[in-house]
Amino acid sequence: MSFLQDVEFIISAQNVEEVWRLVAARLGQHGFDRVIYAFTRFKTERSYGDPQDALILTNHGNRYTDRFFGEAMYFNAPMVRWSAANVGACSWNWVQENISKLTPGELKVLEFNRSMGVTAGYTISFPHSTYRARGAMALTAREGLDQAAVDAIWAEHGREIHALCNVAHLKLMSLPYSGTRRELTKRQREVLEWVGDGKTTQDIALIMGLTPATIEKHLRLAREALEVETTAQAVLKASMQNQIFRIES
Repeated sequence: MSFLQDVEFIISAQNVEEVWRLVAARLGQHGFDRVIYAFTRFKTERSYGDPQDALILTNHGNRYTDRFFGEAMYFNAPMVRWSAANVGACSWNWVQENISKLTPGELKVLEFNRSMGVTAGYTISFPHSTYRARGAMALTAREGLDQAAVDAIWAEHGREIHALCNVAHLKLMSLPYSGTRRELTKRQREVLEWVGDGKTTQDIALIMGLTPATIEKHLRLAREALEVETTAQAVLKASMQNQIFRIES
């Protein structure tokens, strides 16, 4: 498909998986066979929030992700530091240019990446509207491509790649996703929506034609699914994940 057809496909996509499959396929055609996309609305000065609250997409193998995410190595990844302070696209040459400024933790991640064949690529940091929202994409070149070859690819196709990834990011931000072990049911979403509109349990029971006890049950199950303690937290988290007030496909 052409670039325009790809953009049109992303615009009309109904779920995260559709967008991700297309983007991963297109990046693979340009030599980037391993990709990580991450977006969070819970960044602080010392944390990127609970990974379960973030949208993380990747086609890296488990040998890489189990350590990079499971051991929170991403927090000390040099290009993650770059993406936290910058917007745009950056060659991984930035790491070598700043090697003397890397911390021991960052050098450890750099060595781990080398051992896993993650040595050449580009990082895209997306524009953000709030301090706590951050989105970025790490494009790892297939083994056998060095950074010089990657930079040559970017010189020829970088604008198109950058634009496609930005369109995909904007779409992904609008689609529902779950950072929990269980998706909300239709009833759970509905009762949370009414709570978000300021309705009481009694109000919701009357509106939905159910008993207050049944409404309380749906709220309890929603809190458990979202792994939060209060209904207010459930409304906030479900809203952040675009799981409520959404148009059904």
